This record gives sequence, C-alpha cells and structure tokens, in this order.
Amino acid sequence: MTKEARTRAGASGRHAPARDAEVGLSIVVPVFNEAGSLVALHERIAEVARRLRQARGLKCEVVYVDDGSRDATLQIARDLPATSLDLQVVSLSRNFGKEAALLAGLDHARLGAVLFMDGDGQHPPSLIETLVSHWLDGGYDVTYTAKLDRQNESWLMRSGVKLFYRTLNWGARHKIPADAGDFRLLSPRASAALRQLPERNRFFKGLASWIGFRQIRVDYKPEERTHGRTTWNIFGLIGLSIEGLTSFSVAPLRLASLLGLLLAGSALVFGAIILFEVLFYGVAVPGYPSLVVGLMVLGGVQLLMIGVLGEYVGKILSELKARPVYFVAEHSIKMADSSGQGMAARTAAE
Repeated sequence: MTKEARTRAGASGRHAPARDAEVGLSIVVPVFNEAGSLVALHERIAEVARRLRQARGLKCEVVYVDDGSRDATLQIARDLPATSLDLQVVSLSRNFGKEAALLAGLDHARLGAVLFMDGDGQHPPSLIETLVSHWLDGGYDVTYTAKLDRQNESWLMRSGVKLFYRTLNWGARHKIPADAGDFRLLSPRASAALRQLPERNRFFKGLASWIGFRQIRVDYKPEERTHGRTTWNIFGLIGLSIEGLTSFSVAPLRLASLLGLLLAGSALVFGAIILFEVLFYGVAVPGYPSLVVGLMVLGGVQLLMIGVLGEYVGKILSELKARPVYFVAEHSIKMADSSGQGMAARTAAE
C-alpha cells in the first residue's frame, strides 16, 4: 500500500482487506531466558504464518527481541529457520525490561501491522488467525486479548489486579480495559500512531488503548508453560502498578489530595469534640499519647505523599534526560524465499 493510500484509508476509518494483506504482519516476541520453549513456539508461529500466506496472501515476519537473556536463548534464536516467514533477531545490550523490549520490536518491525505476544508459550499462536480476522475482515485497528478467568491465580494476585485497574481508571477520561494483556494486534495506522508517542517511561497496555481507533476484545484461556517457571509475582505486580500509575495516571496525586482533606477534616472534628468536652463537661485535654499518635500519623502520611511526588519527579527527570530506551547489541535478518521454504541470511550489527 502506498503512503497516499494508507492516508486515505486512515481518514475514512475503513480497511481494504486486500491492500492490508499486502502490507503484511510483523509478530513481535520479547524473550528472556526462554531457551527451553523457543523452538516449539517458533514452529507453531511458522505454521500459522504458512496458513495465513496460503489463505490470505498475508506476508509475515517474526521479530524475536532477546532482552539480555542469561541462557542459550539468543543462540537458539539465531539458529531458527526462516520457513514461511522472515525472521529477525534483535539482541539488546542488557536486560532493559519488557516495555523496552516491546518498543525495540515495534521499532524493528518492517511490515505494516504489528502483533505482540509473549515468548513463554502461554499466548496461543493459534489465536493469531482470530486476531488477523478481526483486523482484515472486521476492520478493527486494535484487537486486544484478555484472560477468560484468573482462577489459577491466588486471591491476593486477583485482588491486586482489580485494585490496580480501578485505581488507574479512577477519574480517567479514557478507561483502560481491565485484564487486557500485551497479546494484541495493531493495524498499520494503529502501529504508526503508537510509534509517534515520544515518552520513555512507557506503559504499553495504556498507550495501546489510549491511541483510540476501533478496538475489540478477545477472551482466551492461557496455555500452561511447558518449560521453566514464571518470574511474575505479587512484587512484580506492585512494581508494574507503580510504573503504570505514575506513567499513565494522576490518580495517586488525587488520592493524596483526598487523604490530606480527610485528615484535615478529622483533625477539625477531633478539635471540636475536645473543645466541647472542656467547655461543657470539664474533661481534661488528653496528653502525650494523643499527641504522639497524631504526630506519627501526620508524619507517615507526609512521607507517603512525598514518595508519591518523588515518583512523578523521577519520571520528569527521566524524560528530561532523554536517554535511549534501549541499545541493540546485535541484529540479524533471515529472509524466507518466495516459496516459503529455505532462507537467505543477512546480519546487521548495531
């Protein structure tokens, strides 16, 4: 599709399936210590790409972003065959985190539409065809997935997730869908819009929702991990919550204001009660215990609010420094031939 044609399609809000198929699909997969499952995952992605090529004429590529793995993940990724689809391997100079890896994959995606999925095998590649169908046939720009249920997670984890989304969406003009994951497909104009967002402290789920366009939710049941074990826990949830809230919402600042108002009101009522008891009942004003408790409560709240402000100031400092989000240590490309069998290799160092 030419630039002019893409502009017209974006302005009209409609998709031309044949032209979109010519644009192609880049499948971005961040990987970190996934040596045990990467070969099987690649085989399943390649099979889906083969079916998409045959049924829709859709050209596909997969972009594996190695986020500083400490096992043999990078070497295995280098040796994967480029059958049915082109293959890119982007190796970051160190572990920058998943958000940076997603951005690196977006930056290196060469085809129009971009699909993001995890490398642990829990995002089923068989669902890719459903997401593509919503894009090409339904005209949706963003097709995001959400877990059908969280029964396999602890009560503490489920409660934390609910609290996070309620806090994030509290007072927000644009609501972020609850339980939405990183497994999603963005049309060419949606991926182009995501590339225009300049911030370095990125919260992918929020940004992919914030850009707008036509969006649809697809529920799915995560598959079991076949190798290794997840590093995701309640502490990771807390870290992501702080990052997401301070990067994408002013809810913590609003809570700080409400808490200050609540404490001021409570102090006013407490002072009125003491004054009433002294004037009408002659009750002595409580001494040191109430004073110490009051100072501890106020001091704790002040320190908490200073910490909240510090998070936002830290984000501002990070944006002002304008450091790159990631560095690429190695970048290789394997091109599948026209028949989808075999490959031609090209390596680029960055």
